[in-house]
Amino acid sequence: MWTLKACHYPSSVSQMPVAEGKSVQQTVELLTRKLELLGAEKQGTFCVDCETYHTAASTMGSQGQAGKLMYVMHNSEYPLSCFALFENGPCLIADANFDVLMVKLKGFFQNAKANKIETRGTRYQYCDFLVKVGTVTMGPSARGISVEVEYGPCVVASDCWNLLLEFLQSFLGNHNPGAPAVFGNRHDGVYGPADTMAQYMELFNKIRKQQQVVD
Repeated sequence: MWTLKACHYPSSVSQMPVAEGKSVQQTVELLTRKLELLGAEKQGTFCVDCETYHTAASTMGSQGQAGKLMYVMHNSEYPLSCFALFENGPCLIADANFDVLMVKLKGFFQNAKANKIETRGTRYQYCDFLVKVGTVTMGPSARGISVEVEYGPCVVASDCWNLLLEFLQSFLGNHNPGAPAVFGNRHDGVYGPADTMAQYMELFNKIRKQQQVVD
């Protein structure tokens, strides 16, 4: 059951470093203040979450093969949809009942409950740009900052990266995120929701690894 927008515009998802001497929340407030000074208007809130599943030991045989990971994700922009992304693999887009299916598949995929991660925050509209600045949390703790910028008049990712970067620099200061890998993979193909979710999956995995180093 397809429940997505008819068209999804290219987005850049990146991690914003926490400002020196500031907390995650204080840095988020600095960013949103900059956006408001530019003239951006609040357009509600957003949330993206991700749960990690790994293949059950009973399905891996006795060959010592490594288990595979699958990430089940939701995005408030698509409230009736669920995204399942495999490591270095495809993205399955299903309806929200996919979560129920995962419970029934617990003999094949097991939920790594401690790894649940999400980002939530405020949406801002500025001219043709939709900006989402979020606080990334694992459990009760803030772990980082996500910034997503979507550019409306374009559907081909490679055509608009320079415009996205120029706008990002207007409020991110010295932090210059690189072009998302999905932009390079798309060439002249039309950008889709799965491309945004793949970027969030990479961001969440990066923050998880950073947290493991800290811990």
